[in-house]
Amino acid sequence: MEKGPAARSVKARRNPHESKLYAEFSHVYEKIFAPLLEKRIHTVIKNLHIPPGANVLEVGIGTGLSMAAYPSHCQVVGVDVAADMLAKAQEKADEHGWRHFRLLEMDALKLTFAENAFDYVLAFHVLSVVPDPVRMMREIHRVCKPKGSVIIINHFRSTKPVIGRLVGAVTPLTRYLGWDASLRLSEAFAGVPIRIERCFKTSPFSLFTVVVGGKPLPQGGQARELKQ
Repeated sequence: MEKGPAARSVKARRNPHESKLYAEFSHVYEKIFAPLLEKRIHTVIKNLHIPPGANVLEVGIGTGLSMAAYPSHCQVVGVDVAADMLAKAQEKADEHGWRHFRLLEMDALKLTFAENAFDYVLAFHVLSVVPDPVRMMREIHRVCKPKGSVIIINHFRSTKPVIGRLVGAVTPLTRYLGWDASLRLSEAFAGVPIRIERCFKTSPFSLFTVVVGGKPLPQGGQARELKQ
C-alpha cells in the first residue's frame, strides 16, 4: 500500500545525529549557536522560578547551553541522542561541580522514563531536528506530571503567506542539514493534549517562538503539589 505525503515527509527527514549539523559540526556547536540561542534559553529558564525539589527533564540538552541557568535546588535530567554532545555537557558539569544533573543518551522519540515522572519538561530548538515532532510531543506529554509545565523554544513556520513561501523555498536545504524550517506550531502539537498557555517571542525580530504549556489534570484527579 502506498504511503501518504505525511508519512513520506517524516521518512525523508534525517535523524539529528545523521545530519551534517550534528555529525560534522558538533565540535564547534557552541561557538556557532551560543551567541544566537543561549541568552534566550537562560532567560526562559530563570523566569520559570523552578522551586526546590522539582524534577526537570530537558529533551535534547546537546552540549549543555542551558545548564548554567538551572538552580542547584532542582534535579535535572538531560537527554540527547548525540553521544559526543553529551560528553561535552558532562565535561561542563564536572568543570563547574554541578551535582544536580544526570545526563543520558536517549532518543527523544522513545523516552525510557515512566509516565508522570517530571514537574517540568523542556526542549529548546529540538522539534525541528527530530523525524517525528508529534511523536516527540506525545512522549513529552507522557512523562510530564499532571499540572506539570511544558516549555518549548523552536522556529515555527510563519502563518503569513509571503514569509511562509520564503521559508518553504529554503526547506530542502535545511532538511539536508538536518532540521525542518517548515514545521508549523499547529503540526507539532496536533492531537497532543497539552494546554498551550502562552506563545511569545523574546524580541520583535526573533525567529524563535517560546511556547509555555501544561499537562491538564485528569478529570476528577488530584496532583501532588511541590513543596515550596
